[in-house]
This record gives sequence, structure tokens and C-alpha cells, in this order.
Amino acid sequence: MTSASRIPATLIPGDGIGPEITEAATSVLDALGKPFEWDVQQGGMAGIQNGGDPLPPSLIESVRRTKLALKGPLTTPVGGGFRSVNVRLREEFGLFANLRPVKTMVPGGRYEDIDLVLVRENIEGLYVAFEHYIAIGDDPHAVAISSGINTRAEARRIIRFAFEYALSHGRKKVTVVHKANVLKALTGLFLEAGREVSKEYEGRVVMDDRIVDACAMQLVMNPWQFDVIVTTNLFGDILSDQMSGLVGGLGMAPGANIGDSAAIFEAVHGSAPDIAGKGVANPLALILAAGLMLRHVGKADLAARLQNAVEQVLQVDNIRTGDLGGKASTRDFAAAIVKRLA
Repeated sequence: MTSASRIPATLIPGDGIGPEITEAATSVLDALGKPFEWDVQQGGMAGIQNGGDPLPPSLIESVRRTKLALKGPLTTPVGGGFRSVNVRLREEFGLFANLRPVKTMVPGGRYEDIDLVLVRENIEGLYVAFEHYIAIGDDPHAVAISSGINTRAEARRIIRFAFEYALSHGRKKVTVVHKANVLKALTGLFLEAGREVSKEYEGRVVMDDRIVDACAMQLVMNPWQFDVIVTTNLFGDILSDQMSGLVGGLGMAPGANIGDSAAIFEAVHGSAPDIAGKGVANPLALILAAGLMLRHVGKADLAARLQNAVEQVLQVDNIRTGDLGGKASTRDFAAAIVKRLA
């Protein structure tokens, strides 16, 4: 692919194991013809070290220009008044939809043939972080209060996103997950919006609903009954991690944050500073996120080649990192995928 035809994109290596897995992911993309022209930007702890801000203006301006980013894990410092970098990015660019697909790629585990997608509302719910303390006596933090916000407009938008995703990817059912039996206003509104939107898709996509705790149990008991799950911010955060456990853990879990004007693709695990620099991190989540990014920009053929190469490495070559029962280093695993792509 010529430099003129490459797609401008922001590359955020991240913290901890971020630079290692980012190097692995970009080497795989290079083997696919270098489809992206990278603008490398630092954030998280690296952003603080460079300029005192975990989300520097230069990073924001880069994403605003490219409207596309591949992001390693970013660390938000504890204390110091810093808000979550990931939450700030979602708010800054209106990334209302968090897409979390999980698929069995390593056979022989507790669950076989898992192929699920979770769509999480990304900018409302309890993660708006409207929180404060009330002092009682000598305790300034005697009472903690947090308010969650769901709007009908945003609920309709994320649920419609889930139905449209189901249609475009050959999925048959969307399950709306809520807690309307207790949080009758906050999540009752979400369920109500789900029933409204589902009428637009009658005869094409089936809609059902689950209370969140029942859904969590049923994901363990019989995950094959689900297809696409759509839910609110906090519930989606929890259930998506649970779903990744069905296929081998967060090392297998890519994520996409999608808005009307930008999209950021990421590994959803943390920066794992305890293993940073040791060359043992599993880069698969970020590599799979790069596959989602390719599909987003209309390079489905390259995404399919990438997916096939990953599955061949895992299932035929039996090359795996330590978390998947193998002995391959981060670079060895990426090199095996590159070899399959050659």
C-alpha cells in the first residue's frame, strides 16, 4: 500500500505493557501492507512525564484530525485530581458506543464455540461521576452520594446501534439488559427505549430482555442463548469482562469506542506494570482491536486475513503466550502471525 493511500490514524502506545503490545500490533499491520499512516502520541503516565497531563492537548488534536486511533492501555494516576483518561476520551469525542466482541479461539477450555457481542452505552449511567460527600461530625466523608443519568435519546441511540450491528453482521437477537425491577427510573427508561426501538426491527431481529444479575448467571450457565447484548454503562463494564472470561480472559478482549465523528480501538485490559518490559504480555487483544479498526474503515478483507492468521497461529501452530498455556514471548507471538500473513 502506498503512503498516499494509507489512512491517517493516531497511535497511542500507552503505559506499562502498552509499548510492547503496540509494537506487536503494528508489526502485524505492517505485514498487511501498512494500511495506516501513524501519528504517535503519548498519554497516561507518559503524558504526565512529558507535559504534566495524562491527556495532552496534542493527543486530543491528533484524534480530532484523524478521527481514528489505536490505543494501548493508559494509566490514570491515583489521586491528584486526575479523572479517568478513558472516560475523558469518550466524553471529548462523544464515543457513545463501546463494542466488545468475544469469540472462542483457543479450543479445549471450559466453554466452546462462544461468539457473543456486547454493546455498552459509554457516556451516561453511573459513570458520569456526579459524586460528592456529606460530612457528619468529624468525618468529612461520612456519606458518599453518586447520581446516575440515562436519557431517552441516548438509550435509543445505543440500542439502535446494537440492532443495526446485529443486522449488518448477520446476528439474530438483541438482549436488552437492565435492573428495572429496582432502578425503575434509571434503567426502566433504558428498557422502555429498548421496547420502542425493537419495533422498528420486527421480523428482522428478535429482542428480549434480562435483569442484569440473571444475565450474569445465565452467561455462566448457558452463554449460547445470547447473541448481541446491549446495556448501560456500569452493567456493560462488568458483563463485558465476565464475557471475556468465557474465552480466556482480558488478553483475548478487543474493544472499540465509536462515535459520530471519531472511533478509538483498544485492548481493554490494564497496563500491567508488574510484567512491563519482560516481553511476556499477550498482545492479542490489541491485535484483534486492530482488526476491528480495519473493518471500521472498510478493510474487511484485511481484517479477515488477520483473523484467519491469528486462528492458525493459535490452533494449528499452537503458538501461545503464557496466559494461554504457551511459552511464546510477545514478539514471538506477533512474529508467528506475521509469518502466517506472508
